[in-house]
Amino acid sequence: MERPVLYVNACVRKGSRTAGLAEKLLSKLNEPFEEVRLEKITFPTVNEDFLNMRDRLISAGELGDPVFDLARRFSEAKTIVIAAPFWDLSFPAALKQYLEQINVVGITFRYSEDGVPVGLCKADRLFYVTTAGGGYVPEEFGFGYVKSLAQNFYGIGDVRKISAVGLDIYGADVDAIMKQAEAGISAMDLG
Repeated sequence: MERPVLYVNACVRKGSRTAGLAEKLLSKLNEPFEEVRLEKITFPTVNEDFLNMRDRLISAGELGDPVFDLARRFSEAKTIVIAAPFWDLSFPAALKQYLEQINVVGITFRYSEDGVPVGLCKADRLFYVTTAGGGYVPEEFGFGYVKSLAQNFYGIGDVRKISAVGLDIYGADVDAIMKQAEAGISAMDLG
């Protein structure tokens, strides 16, 4: 079975500019994709009971349990596209919840004998698509966090950011900013 492109959509607004850029990228990739809309997921409360249950399943090797469905889908994807607007110095909370659900020893990564994470994901690249109303968009609070997980835990070496920033600054030429980001997608070498 052909591994799909996985589209992790953390956008919630109708007409989301971030989703628009992600859709442009998906069109350029020109491959079937599976969308995970984070706003449609009711994430479990991560409390001690949940963690104990999850640890028991991992220890017993029961990685086929439905609690690990999101992790398995992420691990099996050919390419990953994450669409996450930049809000309040980070990405939406649902994306953090998603990342907590997919960090599963034995599915998305394992530990070496020295305790170093070794990636188990099959994706060869991950695209992080974001937009921001302002101009202050420090990478370490959004893209940098996801890039670090992708490269250091999941084993995905090629991690790229697509962004359009300054969209809500008074006097900004929103159309020009978005067209520039779209042109970057069109010109992107996917080879």
